Amino acid sequence: MKNRVGVDIGGTFTDVALQHEGGIATAKVLTDYTRPEQAILDAIKIACDEAKVDLSDLTQVIHSTTLVTNALIQRRGAKLAFITTEGFRDVIEMRSENRFEQYDLNLSLPVPLVPRQDRLTLRERIGPEGEVLLALDPADVEQMVTRILEGGYEAVAIGLMHSYANDTHEVMIAEALRKAAPDLPISISSVISPQMRELPRFNTVIANAYVQPQVANYLGRLVNRLRDESVSAPVFMLHSGGGLMSVEDAAMQPVRLLESGPAGGAIYAADFARAHGLDKVLSFDMGGTTAKICLIEDGTPKTANTFEIARTYRFKKGSGMTVSTPVVEMVEIGAGGGSIASIDTMGRIQVGPQSAGSEPGPACYGRGGKAPTVTDANLMLGRLDPENFAGGAIPLYPDKSEQAVADGLSETTRLSPQDAAFGVTEMVDENMSNAARVHTVENGRDIEHFTMIGFGGGAPLHACRLCEKLQLSALLIPPGAGVGSAIGFLKAPFSYEASRGLFQRMSEFDADAVNAVLGELEEEARGFVSAGTDGQNTQTKLVAFMRYTGQGWEIPVILPHKTFNDADHDMILTAFEDAYRTLFGRVIEGLACEITNWSLTVSTRLPEVVPAERFTKGAAAESLRTREFYDAGLRKMVTAQEVAREALTPGRSFDGPAVIVERETTTIVTSAFRVIGQGDGCLLLRRKGNDA
Repeated sequence: MKNRVGVDIGGTFTDVALQHEGGIATAKVLTDYTRPEQAILDAIKIACDEAKVDLSDLTQVIHSTTLVTNALIQRRGAKLAFITTEGFRDVIEMRSENRFEQYDLNLSLPVPLVPRQDRLTLRERIGPEGEVLLALDPADVEQMVTRILEGGYEAVAIGLMHSYANDTHEVMIAEALRKAAPDLPISISSVISPQMRELPRFNTVIANAYVQPQVANYLGRLVNRLRDESVSAPVFMLHSGGGLMSVEDAAMQPVRLLESGPAGGAIYAADFARAHGLDKVLSFDMGGTTAKICLIEDGTPKTANTFEIARTYRFKKGSGMTVSTPVVEMVEIGAGGGSIASIDTMGRIQVGPQSAGSEPGPACYGRGGKAPTVTDANLMLGRLDPENFAGGAIPLYPDKSEQAVADGLSETTRLSPQDAAFGVTEMVDENMSNAARVHTVENGRDIEHFTMIGFGGGAPLHACRLCEKLQLSALLIPPGAGVGSAIGFLKAPFSYEASRGLFQRMSEFDADAVNAVLGELEEEARGFVSAGTDGQNTQTKLVAFMRYTGQGWEIPVILPHKTFNDADHDMILTAFEDAYRTLFGRVIEGLACEITNWSLTVSTRLPEVVPAERFTKGAAAESLRTREFYDAGLRKMVTAQEVAREALTPGRSFDGPAVIVERETTTIVTSAFRVIGQGDGCLLLRRKGNDA
């Protein structure tokens, strides 16, 4: 389809990518926190003007939003009631009793989204096999409905014990509430997260209900505003699992929109990984607020079924609220262009997690920001052109950067402003490289075998230095890298992941029970996918979550999508052992294993990618001028050639140090690397002396 537009709202910039007959037109504007839909329209109009496309000619709008994440972090959700089984209303406050900072005597835990007085209980109990141990009294339900109506609640979440195995009681409560209050938003855990473990299941249904009124209101405003501007195209949302869903489904299950923007970036990187025949890729997405790192193997981003939100120690694993929803798995740290640098109590330079965002933004924006940021440091080190930032749309003021660094860092550290600026960028690069190392080790991989793909407004500035630190020999900067996530939206399939808890020991494997559950999951998933497509040309992915008996957590095991029989026991066991050996290097002989949850994903098939013509050598491109930037590997300023990106046509190359300029971003090629244009418009940066 032509004239499709992808819109990504980030913490600093709102990015737009428009696919039209002539290629892809892009736009980048500052995010408007008070009126995000206005920034969307402004950016769409810029891209349409460039492509000479009328707004009325748009055929599809694909969007992601940080509204869900921000509402949960800032506690700007609905007045919410949570209905649960008697005796279990404190589960979300007791958490897992894990001390994520073992030696912090003043540990700050997340405050539950629902105050204790709004957690309501009913006498009922269903067992783990779905058996009714204590029937729900209809009279108790009627009393609960009255209490909800009198309480003035704006939304209701229902999460009962073991409802994933039997949803009868949850459905009974929901039906009674809908009959009494048809317009009251209601979320039930057996629909939102029908999986084992009550803590993440309760958290997920609560998070969904908490943001549902706000998200539904925002999406309604956005669609109406687009219609007012003659945009009649259907609107779809990118969900956190890396696929598209209708705006109506997104309004019902907004918890699936968590991390949807970063998921678009992973899809973008995966598309180029397939085109270049790369089976081990490290996706590096750095924007204005955060940096995200994701593993992509065999052209597919790694996914997970749990995610942490609203962390009290930002980016500290274990300090947040765990929700169970499909998500592209990535590590995220506070290392964006707007990340603020400061001095800690030991006199060291620290960067992030606080960000200047777009309001007021870095000091060099001249919008009132006073704190030194990563963008200020890069400007002082010559890596940014103050007259050509964002294609000249945003002028930068070097004197304001120098003043911010001098006041915020130099006075305390007694470093020169330039040395302090280098300290800021080096700290950011070290934080990101450490995160990449840990992420690959946790997934049982050796990072030196990976190729990096860098995108986002900030990644091309830092990617070369990260490759030096990680000992990576190759780096790709795709075309449109500055708005990579928005372009990724245009490459995403329609997809939906349905999951269900079904506990079975492999010694008691019941193929009929499994087939019955998988049939229900496929029907659910295809129902969602058909909302945006004709349901044809789809593919199905089946995952069983398995563990050894006695272990606390399971691992995902990919299985063939088929009708199972009892003879498949050995095949499933072998697949589990292969997956376990890949992660941990060994299996545990003689120990029984079990299945806890099943997950089935239906998605539309992506078109075959056109293999990119690869070049490792070539004639030198022409430079525009010379300029200086600070080469961190050499610890000094170097004279570099400035090269327009369009000059690096396929086979054209340039030795670092060099600065590759384009409208949305700038690529820094350090002295240790050489850049070569590729057949698909990518820039391939290779370590000198490694031309194989």
